[in-house]
Amino acid sequence: MKASISSGWRAPKLLALCSLWLATLGNIPLWVELARLPEMNDWRALWFILSFAIVIASLLMMVMSLFNWRWVIKPVIALLLFAAAFGGYFMHTYGVVIDDTMMTNALQTDMRETRDLLSWKMLGVVFGFAVLPIFWLWKTTIPFNPFWKQLKQNMGLFVASCALAVAAIIPSYQDLASTMRNHMQLRFMVNPLNSFYALSQLAVQPLQTESQSIQELGRDAKLSSIYDRQTESPLLILVVGETARSGNFGINGYVHNTTPSLLLLKKNADQRGELTSFKNVWSCGTSTATALPCMFSHLGKSEFDDNNQTIENLVDVLHHAGLAALWLENQSGCKGICDRIPNAITRTLTDPKLCTSGECFDEIMLSQISQRLATLPVDRLHRGIVVIMHQMGSHGPAYFKRSPESIKKFKPECATNILQDCTRSEVTNAYNNTILYTDHFLNKVVDYLKSIQPRAQTAMLYVADHGESLGENNIYLHGLPYAIAPDVQKRIPWIQWLSNEFMTRNKIRPACLEKQVETKISHDNYFHSVLGLMDIETSAYKPELDVFYNCKIK
Repeated sequence: MKASISSGWRAPKLLALCSLWLATLGNIPLWVELARLPEMNDWRALWFILSFAIVIASLLMMVMSLFNWRWVIKPVIALLLFAAAFGGYFMHTYGVVIDDTMMTNALQTDMRETRDLLSWKMLGVVFGFAVLPIFWLWKTTIPFNPFWKQLKQNMGLFVASCALAVAAIIPSYQDLASTMRNHMQLRFMVNPLNSFYALSQLAVQPLQTESQSIQELGRDAKLSSIYDRQTESPLLILVVGETARSGNFGINGYVHNTTPSLLLLKKNADQRGELTSFKNVWSCGTSTATALPCMFSHLGKSEFDDNNQTIENLVDVLHHAGLAALWLENQSGCKGICDRIPNAITRTLTDPKLCTSGECFDEIMLSQISQRLATLPVDRLHRGIVVIMHQMGSHGPAYFKRSPESIKKFKPECATNILQDCTRSEVTNAYNNTILYTDHFLNKVVDYLKSIQPRAQTAMLYVADHGESLGENNIYLHGLPYAIAPDVQKRIPWIQWLSNEFMTRNKIRPACLEKQVETKISHDNYFHSVLGLMDIETSAYKPELDVFYNCKIK
């Protein structure tokens, strides 16, 4: 027999209870963040927080009043509870906020990445905050009125909620406006309204763009005259790093030697090639979903952010020019960049030495590279080759999974995906071990390039998509809105190794590159620098954004 609500527990009171539950307990990360603000240090702060909570509860009540119908309201409340439980957990645990970029990351997360985020603590939060209340709600009978009377009641609830929100805002409007303006992250922490607002933003600009016409780019691309007289073709490997912060690279001055192989390559520059690391490099996004398409775009960050068209990218231009292009994917996807060129997913391979627990270490991308290149058109191979390798790199929060035991030098390391359960030192150690493995992998890439000389003129360019927070100010991972994200989420490594043959071909002076290591550059330079390295002539190329252009002998 179902429990029933007495006349005192009709829908309006039930909705009010749910609104208060969500506005208070569901927004603990918001209240904690507010309590940390320096301006929250007097009696006005208490009134401000109370007013803010009333506004949130009123907004939730307004939303629920629109869905206050038989067969509808219970699923809607359940959805709100689940969204609040998951959103609150991730905001509190990792210090992230929920905006359209973070929602895109969530929607594009594959099963392997989802497993990395699961924990008993998360399940406990969801069970206590959402499952138990939903169970009680489902066992409860809610009496409803006939249609017109119910509509009148819902309209009354909506108007009353709106009036309550206005009444709460007016006395503290100046404080509210000032706080939201000075601390932009707060607007993305109003739970669970932040999640549904982010989804609405994505609905306006859909993730799936296959049905949209693709704007052509670089169809005039052609190879320079140097290709007419070449005896060996160029081979450039573009390593796209994942979640790599420049400040944790030993070669960039980090206190720990996380890049012994790269430092050795730099120190022992010989007749085989030279390595340079740029130290003042900035990403155009704080997540893979944003930064990866942006770095391969011909648009700068500002234009890319405002663009709503689907435009061909760097790899398309390489293909238009007649080069052989191959994308190797050891992550969760190329975000549509590689859709029109040959590509292969390596993370699903089963090499017993390199693949465990449903994923592979980045070296797997080198294991079959010769066979994969052999499948490309011979005429393109003879002209030149560009291979793009998208790393698993330092993808968190399960950093400990990203480096093999033989590489781990920094201990003790955090061996869980619940980073707050570890000390800052343990989290940093686990992350630094992933940089050690990236160093090892890049050295293997250079070894491969050396092994095929003099059959090809070879080079490697490594640039990461974005950085990472490791607990500074209780912020973990990445993906904060760019305007408020800390520098560690935006400052990235940019490292190149150029063989002597490749430098001679391009007339590049390595000493000139070394003088530019402190010059500020960004993902805006990536598209044009790659075209410059491969001597591709096109109207899409801007020499002023090519970091190698001024170091070429004219």
